[in-house]
Amino acid sequence: MKEQNNPLLCDIQTGICEMPQVKSNEAVQLNSETISKPVKVIYFTDPICSSCWGIEPQLRKLKLEYGDTFEIDYRMGGLLPNWNYNNGTISKPSDVAEHWDDVSVYYDMPIDGDVWLEDPLVSSYPPSMAFKAAEMQDKEKAISFLREIREMVFLQKKNITRREHLELAAQRIGLDLDQFKYDYIGKAKELFNQDLELAKELGVRGFPSLFFVDETGNKEFVYGSQPYSVYEKALLTLAPTAKKLEYDLSWEALFDKYPTITAKEFTELSGTPRNKSEQLLNELAEKGKLEKWVTKNGSIWKLKMK
Repeated sequence: MKEQNNPLLCDIQTGICEMPQVKSNEAVQLNSETISKPVKVIYFTDPICSSCWGIEPQLRKLKLEYGDTFEIDYRMGGLLPNWNYNNGTISKPSDVAEHWDDVSVYYDMPIDGDVWLEDPLVSSYPPSMAFKAAEMQDKEKAISFLREIREMVFLQKKNITRREHLELAAQRIGLDLDQFKYDYIGKAKELFNQDLELAKELGVRGFPSLFFVDETGNKEFVYGSQPYSVYEKALLTLAPTAKKLEYDLSWEALFDKYPTITAKEFTELSGTPRNKSEQLLNELAEKGKLEKWVTKNGSIWKLKMK
C-alpha cells in the first residue's frame, strides 16, 4: 500500500492507527496523584480505531487477571477530525472499507468495512464526545457504552456520528438518557478537548497508546496492537509483586462478566483453542444458550434473553 495520510488506514502489522504531523514530547510528566490502585493505565483510544478493537481480547484478559492491580483511564484521541484536515490530502471514506476487512482477518476480530460505503462517518469526534458524556454519569457504564458503539460501527455498520445511534447505545447500557443528551451538548466537548490537549502534550501519535504509570510517576509505554504478554510485562515491571487472579473459565462466567464475546476473545479468556472456541460458541447458540450476530468477517455471541 502506498504511503498516505489517512489515520484510519492503520499499519496492520504494528497495530497502529497513526495521525500525521504529531511530535513526541517525552519531557511531559504524567499525573499519578489520582491513582487508587498500584498502577494506572492511561489509554488513548478512539471509538473507530480498528487496532483498538483488535486489542479488546488482551485488555479484557488483563482486567480479569490483574484487575486488583491497575485501573484504566480512558482518553479519547481524536483519530478523525473530518475528511478535510491535513490540507485535504487525507484519502476518502471508501478507501477505508477494504482496509477494515483486511484488519478484521489479521486480528481475527469481526469488522464489516461496508459502513464506509453505505453510510460513512464524517468524523470520530461525535462518538468521542458521547463517551465523555457517558463517563460523566458512570465510568463503568461508559466502558460498556464504548463497547456498544464499537459493536455498532464495526459489526452492525451503524454510523455512530448519528445521535439516534448514540442515544440508543446510552439507553441499552442503562444511562439516564436526558442527562446524557444534556452532557453531550454541554461539558462533554470541554472534557474531550482536555483529552486532545493531553494527547498533544504527551506526543501521542496514534492508537492504541497505553501509558502504564505507578504512584511515583515511573512509566511503561505500549504502542499499537501487541500480544497479551507485552501488556502483562509492562504492568509487572511497575508492580512486580502483583498476584495473578484466578478466575472462572467457564462460558457462563465469562458471559456474565462480558455480555458479548467474539471467538478470538473467548480463546484469549478461556484458553480454549481457537478452532474449538468457535465450535463451542456455535453449539451453545444452536442449543439456545447464546445468540449469534454474523458479519461477513466473523461473528459475535451474547447470552440469549429469556
